Amino acid sequence: MLLLWRQLPAKPQIDVAKARLVTFTEGLCVQCMHIGSYNEEPATVEKMNNYIAEEGLLCDLSDIRKHHEIYLSDPRKSDIAKLKTIVRHPVRKTD
Repeated sequence: MLLLWRQLPAKPQIDVAKARLVTFTEGLCVQCMHIGSYNEEPATVEKMNNYIAEEGLLCDLSDIRKHHEIYLSDPRKSDIAKLKTIVRHPVRKTD
């Protein structure tokens, strides 16, 4: 069942003042599930960059197409070693 964010119960203890809803038009991307500490993400990004090069793609980071992350775990409740984050980079085919 799909729930819209407005239908979720309120959690007054969570400050959402800085939260924002952003819509992305992804296009071609490479993504990876990073499991572990946020401090260890550079190793995952390096593996992604190696994959991008091996596949003959180019990383397409710009002011419009950005690196972004989707946090699947709550760091307040999860073991740091088990945090799950989807790391996504836009790419493009070589000309």
